[in-house]
Amino acid sequence: MARRLRFNGTGSGVNGCPSVHEDLDSGEVIVHGPALTDPADIGQLRHLNEGEVPIVVPRELLVDFGPKEVTRMPDIIGLDEFDRLFTQFEHTAWRLETRRRYASDEVTDTYAQFTRGEPVNWDGVDAAWCAERRAQTALGKRFERVRIIDNPPTAGQLYLLDNARRNSAVGERISSLWRADADRLGLPAEDFWLFDSRLVALLNFDAADNLLNVELITEPAAVLRYARARDAAMHHAVPYEQVAAQLAAKE
Repeated sequence: MARRLRFNGTGSGVNGCPSVHEDLDSGEVIVHGPALTDPADIGQLRHLNEGEVPIVVPRELLVDFGPKEVTRMPDIIGLDEFDRLFTQFEHTAWRLETRRRYASDEVTDTYAQFTRGEPVNWDGVDAAWCAERRAQTALGKRFERVRIIDNPPTAGQLYLLDNARRNSAVGERISSLWRADADRLGLPAEDFWLFDSRLVALLNFDAADNLLNVELITEPAAVLRYARARDAAMHHAVPYEQVAAQLAAKE
């Protein structure tokens, strides 16, 4: 089975070499860069076994993108603290949604209406949430989301495509990105909020698609990794209305 590798970062802004990747399951670190080839240099190395290749990387690469501890301890925050992030940020709150379904959606009246084929009237749904979004956007703050969509979309993704009418009505910018494009771009298969390009709230789900907990990430190199994912997603995503129109045309 292939490893689940995450790109941590590169010391080069030109050709992406040398770079650091991390195995999400084992925690092992993979570093690639130019090989050390001079026999005089190789002759000074100890314990270089058959099949091993010495490489040269700048010290800054490991400092910036290598793990800082043997066992990483996630910073899990409560849902109350998570909610406060949506009023405490200063400029931008950006979300990547990657899952095929969200269990919390499926217990709502609006989801039942949608799956029965009934038109959903989003006016007045989650009034307190809508009022808070309007209040924050009135302050000049931006809320943006990119939602990954399979082809064909799942029932949960179609529901969120309809739900985007409510979100956009309260000031959010909702865009869509086909999963094939997300995979081609190497976007992380993670749901997260990025606040002010300095703080990440990583949403962890269980096998049944329930939100398990929220992990706060503030380490600059890690935040940069999510910011790069945001930039790539925003560049290739399209307004949700465009995807909705494409799907309607196929019916």
